[in-house]
Amino acid sequence: MKVAVVGATGLVGGEILKVLAERDFPVTELLLVASERSVGKQMEFKGKQVKVIGMQDAIAAAPQIAIFSAGGSTSTEWAPKFAEVGTVVVDNSSAWRMDPTKKLVVPEINAKELTKEDKIIANPNCSTIQMVVALNKLHEELQMKRIVVSTYQSVTGTGVKAVDQLMNEREGKEGEKAYPYQIDLNVLPHIDVFQDNGYTKEEMKMILETKKIMGDDSIRVTATAVRIPVMGGHSESVNVEFEKDFTLDEVYRILGETEGVVVVDDVKNLKYPMPQDAHGKDEVFVGRVRLDETQPRTVNMWIVADNLRKGAATNAVQIAEYLVKHELV
Repeated sequence: MKVAVVGATGLVGGEILKVLAERDFPVTELLLVASERSVGKQMEFKGKQVKVIGMQDAIAAAPQIAIFSAGGSTSTEWAPKFAEVGTVVVDNSSAWRMDPTKKLVVPEINAKELTKEDKIIANPNCSTIQMVVALNKLHEELQMKRIVVSTYQSVTGTGVKAVDQLMNEREGKEGEKAYPYQIDLNVLPHIDVFQDNGYTKEEMKMILETKKIMGDDSIRVTATAVRIPVMGGHSESVNVEFEKDFTLDEVYRILGETEGVVVVDDVKNLKYPMPQDAHGKDEVFVGRVRLDETQPRTVNMWIVADNLRKGAATNAVQIAEYLVKHELV
């Protein structure tokens, strides 16, 4: 199994390598791929040094799977070239997510839709992934009507430059900035580019991707995405209205039976999910579950996950695992 990791030197790329090693993915040959300025650099994988190569060399090697985490423009240009040589691309960028000819996959929800014909598979947005993992089984049993979500997103979602900005500001140093304003001791209600409707691109990703992953355009979703000065994971306050009646005990039962979800909800003992507890973990943590007392069939909850892991790297590797297990590569 020849596997390429495109964007290997980035934050998510590094996490993909970690997850591949941790999960003992059956890699017989690993191709580390990055931009020309990183070619020749050595990186470690499972105790061995591997040299970074360029795109053309990686395509010439015709890997069975390529996991991309190198940005939308790179994916748009290069993913089809890998697909042409028979490689299945799992892409972490937004480039292919809303393409009607491409599958948008969270393995716990819709990996069964994948076939041998799927050569470019889209990995959803990090904040979308953790929300739909938590809500999927609830939707199956109670039928979601409307979701109102506000996110509290880690600086790691922006990348190394944003992490550096936060730490520089914390230490009183000057440096390159990823954000238009200070992020330390501040909150930015602005993730990605503002659209004509006043929402940001990040907010629209959550709205549109949720419907596509769930395969249900009737679900109404509205979102506010916010960047906060933390590392370790994204948090979300989610209010969900359902078609069917339910009790709180039923919600806890369904969440407890949901693959990939851990319920942490003991407010008497101050137990609830936090980014520092999700850091380095693959599960989605759910807590602060309570009925919305202002209207029927509605519940509030707090959802936390490591955005670099389940929100990106782990989800991509899980897709690759599914492809291997079901002989789709």
